[in-house]
Amino acid sequence: MTVKKRRPIILDGDPGHDDAIAFVLAAAFSDELEIKAITAVGGNQTLAKTTLNYRKIATLLNLKDIPIAAGRDNPLLADLVIAPNYHGESGLDGPTLPEPEVELCGLSAVELMAKVLRESEDKVTIVATGPQTNVAALLLAHPELKDKIECISIMGGGLVHGNWSAAAEFNIFVDPESAKIEFLSGVPVVMSGLDVTEKAYVTPEEWNKIRNIGNPIAKTVAEWCDFFYIRLKELGWPGVLMHDPCAVVYLTHPEIFTWKDCYVEIDTEGEYTKGATVPDYYGLNGQKPNCRALVDVDREKFVEIMYEACKSFGEGK
Repeated sequence: MTVKKRRPIILDGDPGHDDAIAFVLAAAFSDELEIKAITAVGGNQTLAKTTLNYRKIATLLNLKDIPIAAGRDNPLLADLVIAPNYHGESGLDGPTLPEPEVELCGLSAVELMAKVLRESEDKVTIVATGPQTNVAALLLAHPELKDKIECISIMGGGLVHGNWSAAAEFNIFVDPESAKIEFLSGVPVVMSGLDVTEKAYVTPEEWNKIRNIGNPIAKTVAEWCDFFYIRLKELGWPGVLMHDPCAVVYLTHPEIFTWKDCYVEIDTEGEYTKGATVPDYYGLNGQKPNCRALVDVDREKFVEIMYEACKSFGEGK
């Protein structure tokens, strides 16, 4: 019998409630995804807090053998912008998480990423769900390793509108220079932008069904949704937007998504459009596509996948 080979991945992010749920899904898909490293970046909260959150999540999931590294605490050319209005003072407010039993590996994020790429027999996918600072730093420091990257699956951007400014989505807004380096690198980029992530939402009834699975991880996911929805409900959303999980689910269930391959520019200087991801949607400039932009998702199947992933951690009481 042929054993299916798992796709090696690096998780890079700034947890963050939706980053945390993305981590849970990546762990649940362990028959398809092999998490080789976890790297934290400043974004939703400061680097110290996002790193601590990753260590707590790894402890919750009993993933104690995966190396974790702290990365850049600020964007390449600017001061850090954080989002406590969405994610709270810890960056992951809501349920009480276990105290971390996972220590940092002693390498920087770039050093750890480079080590994983060098040592992997197969190309590695980077799942980057925060500002793209660590990834850009890797590409700048180790251009010789670009060919070892299968693709970079990001949560960020949007072809039509923003959510932090009228034109820019938060992750790209925070560090547009890094995103530009990434999009011009020649490495394939899959962009889970607002076009798709605002359609991948989970309603209160649906995450209560996840809560009723009863295992500690399912309960924690539901409680993360409880907190995240406080702000999203104020903005009129019918549920919790699963921004970052899209970047993971695409890797295991691409068939539930619709996408457009196009050339995308990152605006780094506009007075009103800094951080915008500007698509040449119809190929008017003759540039080859540098991005696969996800634009739609089968929401019901997405929710079912999320439910089954949480259920995979066992039944509860």
